[in-house]
Amino acid sequence: MLSRFVLAVLLTLVGLSPAMAGADDIAATARGVVRVVTIAMVDDQVAGFGHGSGFAVAPNRIVTNAHVVELAERYPDNVVIGVVPSEGSKSYQGRVIAYDSRRDLALIEVSEAKLPPVALFTGPVTEGDQVIALGYPGNVDLATAQSAADYIRPLSPVRSQGVASGRRALTGIEVLLHTASIARGNSGGPLLDPCGRVIGVNSALTRADDGDSTFGFAIADTELMAFLREAKQPYASVGVPCTSIEERLREDSAADARAVVEAAAAKREAANAAALRREEALNVARGQAERLRENAMAVAALLLVGGALAVGGAGLLESRGSRRAAIWTVSAGGIAIVAAVVVFLLRPSAEIQLPRETMATTPGTGAPGTAIGPMICTLIPDRSRITVSSTAETRLDWGAKGCADGQVQYLEGEGGWQRIIVPEDEPTVTVARFDPVTRTYTQTRYMLPAATMDAIRKLHQPSTPNACVKTDKALQNLEGEQAQIRQQLPPLPNEKLVYSCRSAR
Repeated sequence: MLSRFVLAVLLTLVGLSPAMAGADDIAATARGVVRVVTIAMVDDQVAGFGHGSGFAVAPNRIVTNAHVVELAERYPDNVVIGVVPSEGSKSYQGRVIAYDSRRDLALIEVSEAKLPPVALFTGPVTEGDQVIALGYPGNVDLATAQSAADYIRPLSPVRSQGVASGRRALTGIEVLLHTASIARGNSGGPLLDPCGRVIGVNSALTRADDGDSTFGFAIADTELMAFLREAKQPYASVGVPCTSIEERLREDSAADARAVVEAAAAKREAANAAALRREEALNVARGQAERLRENAMAVAALLLVGGALAVGGAGLLESRGSRRAAIWTVSAGGIAIVAAVVVFLLRPSAEIQLPRETMATTPGTGAPGTAIGPMICTLIPDRSRITVSSTAETRLDWGAKGCADGQVQYLEGEGGWQRIIVPEDEPTVTVARFDPVTRTYTQTRYMLPAATMDAIRKLHQPSTPNACVKTDKALQNLEGEQAQIRQQLPPLPNEKLVYSCRSAR
């Protein structure tokens, strides 16, 4: 009854969706940041209220500080945990499934939520690196809240920027010291690198006595990953350095040009190799034809000579009175002469028939609309910008006329075939492109707010097919829908994943 009562309070006080945010890296991570609320109840009366921050490592799993949910861990029957996402119109009830007071970390499960998980950065963090804190500082709430409802209404988290000031030990736990502004209420929120990857969990701050500057402490990435491994909680991780999307797009444009040049060079080399093979095969065929022709003419000559000798011998036998033997001999001679004529006339022609050319498939040798078949595509790290996505290999089955995997229709355009993919269960729009000439597969990903995703999903027309199209009208409908979706996307994406594909056969 207590849980139903608190949930009713939370759902009643939740307001409308927050304003749309831009598709920058920090805003993309902010979609998975939550406010963690604890409500203590005694005799159905609210006896205490507290809140902190947290972030999703899975659609239904939240990391926060242990001290944020300490009372819920100690008094589970009297303290309810509420999880308020940064966007949307719902709040959820959670429960602690892993608790580590030494590391000051806890893992909360929210059964009904589907939050965008964040990624952990596994690369080095050095002093002077830029860092960003996300969370819900209590002093901001005190200054802006008009009522208790403002504490549990979905709002985008507050961001603050600073620099990493090195690693320290705090009560035996490795922490990151930083200068990003945090306050009570930031506890459990993520500390990020400029690409929005988690490098720590904000946990404490120094006192600012007598004008001293404050510094923040974040539970280090090493401690966080160890905690998640012990809790048997899978998490996304990225180890590639952070680069700006502008720099990556600029460099990748040059890489695309080089790939086209290399593909053209490979095509020329393949053509030259084919010409050499053809010339070699032509020489071999000429030699074989010449030998067969000479052998046939020699056989014809032998048969002619043998036939002539047989006819001459028959005349000799006739003169000696051996008429029967003469008849058989002249018959054999005639057959030999006829055979010689036949062999001569049927001798091999001087025309040469080459066997059908067989050669390995080379990028760029087929027409743009030709089917290639199943391929394995491997990420090219030097051409990619990754913030949260997996770096594993992916598969692509390329069919005729832009039909991928037997069910996704791509549209032909400059530089290859393209399709904008809008999933129903993920707040990310992907612009996928495949270039059959260079065998390059690219995923440009936009991580968008929920309101923008809802608007884009509404653009899907009932007349637009989900499978590969077969009629001009269906193709026109798809082109129109894709153009409308394109207009809703920000100028720059969050990620660009570039793959090199090879045949899987």
